[in-house]
Amino acid sequence: MALPPEWDDDERMNFMFSDFSENRDVNTTDWDSKMDFWTSLVVRGCRDRGAVCVSLQEMNKSFRRKEKSPLGLKTVIQSMARCGKIQRESEFAANVDCGWLSWGVGLLLVKPLKWTFSTLLGSNRVPLEESFVVIELVKEKAAELLKVYRSSEFASRSILSFQELCTLSSHVCADESTLCMALLQLQRDKQVTVSLHDGEKIVKFCQVEQDHVCPVSDVDMGIYQLQRSEKLLGERVEKLGLEADKCKEEARVLLREGKKSQALRCLKGRKRVEKRVDSLFAKLESIRGILDRIAQSQTDKMVIQAYQAGVSALRLSLKDVTVERAESLVDQIQELCDTQDEVNQTISSGVISGDEDMDELEEELKSLLDESKPDSVSGFPEVPTNGLRPSGEPSLPGFQQKKMTSPAKRLEPAQ
Repeated sequence: MALPPEWDDDERMNFMFSDFSENRDVNTTDWDSKMDFWTSLVVRGCRDRGAVCVSLQEMNKSFRRKEKSPLGLKTVIQSMARCGKIQRESEFAANVDCGWLSWGVGLLLVKPLKWTFSTLLGSNRVPLEESFVVIELVKEKAAELLKVYRSSEFASRSILSFQELCTLSSHVCADESTLCMALLQLQRDKQVTVSLHDGEKIVKFCQVEQDHVCPVSDVDMGIYQLQRSEKLLGERVEKLGLEADKCKEEARVLLREGKKSQALRCLKGRKRVEKRVDSLFAKLESIRGILDRIAQSQTDKMVIQAYQAGVSALRLSLKDVTVERAESLVDQIQELCDTQDEVNQTISSGVISGDEDMDELEEELKSLLDESKPDSVSGFPEVPTNGLRPSGEPSLPGFQQKKMTSPAKRLEPAQ
């Protein structure tokens, strides 16, 4: 466990290892500071060990320093229990709607009776061996376990045996007790249900498309049995295949040694094994075909349920809609459109109509256009109509060459 930096400070740790004062109000700051220190250290120690439960005995052993144990750990446990950060193992299991004792995992069979009596009698004594569940850590472990299942090869299977789950979660849950606590939390969250069938503990997980897990049904058990048979037959076929290869290799070795008769017997044994493999493989294919059909039927069932939901929604949405009402609405729309067209036509005719006659207006417009044509500019000579002559040739009669004056002088008005 990673200890805090102040663990080597003797003065600081002497204060932390001392007992809590009976009255918190005497020095609230010191009391809260010490409580926060041990509370965070307890949670950190459990997280480092991969555990979700803690006891006073374990805490005294883990937090021992210079042959001394903290004196206030009992107060720490009581305070954490009052705040809901930890809970007695027996109380934690009792809050789950399931027969935990039917699991037969060796937990909560003897000790809960003594714990319950001490709780009912109002005793503040905390037994050294009494185990408490750290709520924060068990929720983290439950979420981690669910994530491991959904990312594994078993994600397509809703039911797993307890032993399969132990193997799958070996790197997540340090021991069987931690796994059981995580399963209890998942069962609290309605993500898992655990039951006992024919002496075997099985765990059913909630699928991704579901909000909560459903109880184990006969269909679930039938699929589980088929999946188990598929797995066993697959392992058997693989084992017989290795046995056939071994017979073939032995026959090859005996043939090299000149033991032809013994090699022949090995080959006969290989043939028998191959026949058994073929028979088992045919059964395996039949089971796989049944599982495929079951999966297809479940898909069909889901599609049919979706169709039913769609039909119900469509029926509700069209509850107040009839053909007669639709026709009436269409007629009203058409009537309103016709009225709008008449209004637009009336407005348009009113804009063009006036006192003046249209012909007179056109004549006036033509006269305005004639007046707007440009006349000869005052002070400028008229534009010659004949083409320009090359230099040196005489100018046309009546055309006098005048010296160019500046634009300012040309534009001066005549006196």
